[in-house]
Amino acid sequence: MAIDRILKDDASEEKGDRARMSTFVGAIAITDLIKTTLGPKGMDKILQSTGRGHHVTVTNDGATIMKSLQIDNPAAKVLIEISKTQDDEVGDGTTSVVVLAGELLREAEKLVGMKIHPMTIILGYRMAAECAHKALLNKVVDNKQDAEKFRTDLMNIAMTTLSSKILSQDKEHFADMAVDAVMRLKGSTNLEAIQIIKKPGGSLRDSFLDEGFILDKKIGVGQPKRIENANILVANTAMDTDKVKIYGARVRVDSMAKVAEIEGAEKDKMREKVKKIIGHGINCFVNRQLIYNFPEELFADAGILAIEHADFDGIERLALVTGGEIASTFDNPESVKLGHCKLIEEIMIGEDKLIHFSGVEMGQACTIVLRGASEHVLDEAERSLHDALCVLSQTVNDSRVLFGGGWPEMVMSKEVDELARKTPGKKSHAIEAFSRALQAIPTIIADNAGLDSAELISKLRAEHQNEGSSSGIDVITGMVSCFLPQLFTSDSMLVDPHICALNSANSPVCRNLSPGIECLQVGDMSELGICESFKVKQAVLLSAIEAAEGLLRVDEIIRCAPRKREERMGH
Repeated sequence: MAIDRILKDDASEEKGDRARMSTFVGAIAITDLIKTTLGPKGMDKILQSTGRGHHVTVTNDGATIMKSLQIDNPAAKVLIEISKTQDDEVGDGTTSVVVLAGELLREAEKLVGMKIHPMTIILGYRMAAECAHKALLNKVVDNKQDAEKFRTDLMNIAMTTLSSKILSQDKEHFADMAVDAVMRLKGSTNLEAIQIIKKPGGSLRDSFLDEGFILDKKIGVGQPKRIENANILVANTAMDTDKVKIYGARVRVDSMAKVAEIEGAEKDKMREKVKKIIGHGINCFVNRQLIYNFPEELFADAGILAIEHADFDGIERLALVTGGEIASTFDNPESVKLGHCKLIEEIMIGEDKLIHFSGVEMGQACTIVLRGASEHVLDEAERSLHDALCVLSQTVNDSRVLFGGGWPEMVMSKEVDELARKTPGKKSHAIEAFSRALQAIPTIIADNAGLDSAELISKLRAEHQNEGSSSGIDVITGMVSCFLPQLFTSDSMLVDPHICALNSANSPVCRNLSPGIECLQVGDMSELGICESFKVKQAVLLSAIEAAEGLLRVDEIIRCAPRKREERMGH
């Protein structure tokens, strides 16, 4: 006898075409949601939390949007995961990877409708991905040996990354700061040495890069405001036990004199602890926890700068850059590693006082101070700058560079198209679909900029038939109407190069246009300096194809029954 149902009552399952349709719908929906943020003219999203205070985030960062979404569809969750992985791995391309995976699944949906088996589609996608990867490898440029050219590449990559962010108006300023900060790391990808401090006030243009480390704390009353050749003890220890705490302690005494004795004993205990700390030969003490008045007074009498309640991230980074370690016991001074720096002083940023550590042991340490109109602007500026720093630190290690502006996708698409023409059988349909999915990225970039994507992509495809073409989409000067009365020949019209958006490297002649027709721009990426890191593009391609392949294999979705609350016996 066949078992009709093996799952619990509240469990559900979707099989075959229904399961596949659910997968496609979820992936395409999340792609359509996020694709409007892609490119230099991408739009922002406002994310409002449902928690207390209804915190608002304004961003166009793919990973931030994806992390904030509460999604029920399992396929959409897979795309969210690849976006997070992309953010952790290389820092940029978080939107591109989701859009490419979504477009691959959109194309796969059409192929499944043509009765092509998912495994055939996967096989075709694999062949196309390998071909596209080889096409990218053949086109990379590596200027690691030429320091000046390599810095130019890094500047171009930083400006390209920042051009789609809130910092796009001042991208040269921030790109220069990011490149300087990353070059100080000398090839390390540990961004802990680069601290970012946000201070509301001023404009984004007022942001600056400072050598050394800045701690967002004030120096206490009666303590030295400037210390040279500092020996720093970084600690996480209780310095608030010199008073009897009313809450959490119960002491029975028969007179107030006994209470005074207890307090005296606590003070003696604290005095002993402070002596041990001073015995380390330090002139600066930074503590994670509070320092009460009595120990602070003892430190001031000894001429030691005591900083209390430094946030945990702050003291971890301070210990790292000064070469010290966080201590919690002080009985053995020889086992405690002190930090060192040449100068500690108090500085002012806007209305706030902060403590500046310069000449730190870790020479590559630096601090970027961000200024801006509001917390929302500063949060988005920090996310944008973090993306740029991640990409640059990866590029310093893997210095291969590609042009941007849809150029890599068109190069890959051309090679994949050629493979499709040589491949027999149904696999060729899947390879053609892969090519169309690649072309979707420059199409979306053009659409988001308000350009005629169909005209622009066809022109871009024609340009890429020329060997060694570096044409891409120049969305900044993407479309200019040329309303000129003079016609010269049947197939050309003279256009003033200052009016027309054609790049200076090209002839100032718009081919196959009549007066009053809009002139669409295909820019020269090498002239415009639009560059991307090879590592980012490679990660986008490989992650998207793996996610699409994983979802295409699905033929059944099983939702487990929710756990029921157990009824409590009696009350």
